Amino acid sequence: MHGLAQGSAAAEAPDTRPPPTSLRRYWKAMSSGVQQTQDAWPALTVFERFEQVVALLLTFLISALVLVAVVHLVSRILWLVLHGLVDPAEQQVFQAVFGMVMTVLIALEFNHSILGVLQRRHGIVQLRTVVLIALLALARKFIIIDPAHAAPSTLLGLAASILALGAVYWLVREQDRHASEKEDAHGPGAPAP
Repeated sequence: MHGLAQGSAAAEAPDTRPPPTSLRRYWKAMSSGVQQTQDAWPALTVFERFEQVVALLLTFLISALVLVAVVHLVSRILWLVLHGLVDPAEQQVFQAVFGMVMTVLIALEFNHSILGVLQRRHGIVQLRTVVLIALLALARKFIIIDPAHAAPSTLLGLAASILALGAVYWLVREQDRHASEKEDAHGPGAPAP
């Protein structure tokens, strides 16, 4: 009885451990994906095995690319700070730095989508992820473009592209939400009416 009371008191005590860092969460997700692939390997078809190997290889390559890009970004910012070239009035420097930051974010989102494949949550190509990455790339373009020197037709084309991709993203999100609601209403694995 005394052990039961201690167990329930421990269960009610708040978790005081520090939250995991992003790197630890990423490593945990990646190792979880590899473990799930190993567990499911005997039941996978030849093509599914090929898909998993390619996804794992792409994850490692993109992770290395992100790491190199972050090191380059840090060294570039340090160089700018140490040489006194960071001037708030200098728009081109900020555009270049934020363009590099957006490039890293795009690569991270791409890598995150591949981790989903490794964890066997979804297939290799997710329309919502592709549209999101395209939106990030266009946002990056808007950040680095100099509107004073860009042709109006270029700006109009970029704006129309963002509106179209935003509409597609919204439609896909709504479709996923409705499918999720149907699955919740009928239970997982139950046939929809």
